Amino acid sequence: MEKRELICIGCPMGCPMTVELDNGEVVSVKGNTCKRGDIYARKEVTNPTRIVTSTVRVTGGIRPVVSVKTANDIPKAKIFEVMDDINGIVAKAPVTIGEVLLKDVAGTGVDVIATGNLRAV
Repeated sequence: MEKRELICIGCPMGCPMTVELDNGEVVSVKGNTCKRGDIYARKEVTNPTRIVTSTVRVTGGIRPVVSVKTANDIPKAKIFEVMDDINGIVAKAPVTIGEVLLKDVAGTGVDVIATGNLRAV
């Protein structure tokens, strides 16, 4: 039986949790004080995902970059590939919040969207 120690990020409590696994299957979650902790722990040990935030270069804007994020979470193992794709983007001003700057980043099926507005010069 394998045990993994986690700190929950499902709510502000930050509960320390212990997850027991048997052959990759979650057997128990201990230490969580709410249901979100149980859900987070099970997902984190079997299929960890993250939302990636970064910036993208912009031409013709009042600033050289705009903030971006993945529209949904992506597999944790794909973070570096996602960042390589994001680093290759150059947007043209104006950019608006929610605008898709890159579709299907790193083959994840998730888009990269702007999280800020950027006016043209």
